[in-house]
Amino acid sequence: MEKEQNNKSVNDESNQKNNQESKSNNNDHEANKEASKEEVIKEDPEEKILKLEDKLTRTFAEMENQRRRFEKEKGEAYEYGGFALAKECLNLIDNLERSKQILKNDEALKDSEALKKTLDHLDIINKDLISVFSKNKIKPIESLNKKLDPNFHQAMMEIEDNQKEPGTIIQEIQKGFTIKDRLLRPSLVGVSKKSENNSEKSEKNKENLENK
Repeated sequence: MEKEQNNKSVNDESNQKNNQESKSNNNDHEANKEASKEEVIKEDPEEKILKLEDKLTRTFAEMENQRRRFEKEKGEAYEYGGFALAKECLNLIDNLERSKQILKNDEALKDSEALKKTLDHLDIINKDLISVFSKNKIKPIESLNKKLDPNFHQAMMEIEDNQKEPGTIIQEIQKGFTIKDRLLRPSLVGVSKKSENNSEKSEKNKENLENK
């Protein structure tokens, strides 16, 4: 009996503790609720509106930036979508030029009527290709007798020529092309330079004039 009474008292004590803890938790929860209500009440409605307006402005700005990026990418895809294909097609012109040179250098065909007709046909094909390119805004770069421009020309060699200003293009090794306002490929060229003898003479003449 004593054991039963002891167990009962222990259980009663634990129940009392649990009830006290739950009451304190409820009180804390109610206190937090009251505090959050007070914060909501304290927040100015005008401040809320300003915050919402700021969020909306930022959201609209991000949407506008995304729209502009999309439009730009769409425009570039439309304008330059055939860039890689156009670059590959330039090999056709290169091969035609090489074929012409091989035929011209063939001694067995030299000065023959067959050579003349073949070259005429190759010229017609070349002109047709250039015409197709031109309709698609792919244009050859004019190089000969122009000053070297790194934006459009790539110098492959220097050639002595005292009749031209140094840096003038006097030989076109491979024709360059542009597509709209972009470089498709640069022209490979040879540029003029003064001969060493002439440059030495000019230096000596300068020295003589200075000494006088």
